[in-house]
Amino acid sequence: MRVSGRTAARACSADAGPELSTPPEQPDGLLGPAAIRDLAQQLELRPTKSLGQNFLHDANTIRRIVRTAELRPDDVVLEVGPGLGSLTLGLLPAAAAVTAVEIDPRLAARLPRTVAERAPHLADRLTVVEADALRLRELPGPPPTALVANLPYNVAVPVLLTLLELLPSLRRALILVQAEVAERLAAPPGAPAYGVPSVKAAWYGEVRRAGSVGRRVFWPEPNVDSGLVALDRRPPPPGDRAATFAVVDAAFATRRKALRAALSGWAGSPAAAEARLRAAGIDPTVRGERLSVADFARLAATAAEPA
Repeated sequence: MRVSGRTAARACSADAGPELSTPPEQPDGLLGPAAIRDLAQQLELRPTKSLGQNFLHDANTIRRIVRTAELRPDDVVLEVGPGLGSLTLGLLPAAAAVTAVEIDPRLAARLPRTVAERAPHLADRLTVVEADALRLRELPGPPPTALVANLPYNVAVPVLLTLLELLPSLRRALILVQAEVAERLAAPPGAPAYGVPSVKAAWYGEVRRAGSVGRRVFWPEPNVDSGLVALDRRPPPPGDRAATFAVVDAAFATRRKALRAALSGWAGSPAAAEARLRAAGIDPTVRGERLSVADFARLAATAAEPA
């Protein structure tokens, strides 16, 4: 893990090469399409699907995301995948500090300079961490209180769940993800999209859809639309997280089966699964998509009870 701290952010404009050839297109310094293209050209950057590199270039969308995040002046924001800095520049005025985690070393090195050039009065609020968010074990500086990010499509759910577990200081999250993923994360029990992501996200808090974002505000333009998902942290239901998640995985591995059959491997047999379901007050003939996260936690707890 490499960290570019606040001192580096202030100094980067003096030793990082030529100035931007394109001046700020927005009065607040946010990046527009021309600036995004110019930055990419300077870095000889070709966005890759493997890293989920689709960069926001619409200032109005950035402002909308920041408004929807409802940040407080004392918030410490965690941003994953800042890319060229579009959202970062919008977050810095709204929070006390922003910690940006970027896996691409070129982008991690360039971000402090971009902020120093476009918002020099806010450069000391930024800390850049060059790291894979899925392998984080700790972060520098004060604990983050809010996650606001345009997450890479291919790892959005594991990144969200990993960070919520790693960082109990996170009180809320607002993430921009593929529209289908947004629907799954926010789906309630019984909905067609309800599944493993829905239940596991609900372990950490109340999840809801917070709007839609079209594909044209990205470069390169993805093949699908995106959606905003908001999560407000709340205490988890009574029970063990790992044990609960194991039951969730088993229940949805064969989601068309009734729970008596779907959980036979987890419980040891269909009869044992039925006994545990009844002990938890759950109908053995229903499917997993009907259960809430509290139901799954209650069911997982039966494994610790004497037979």
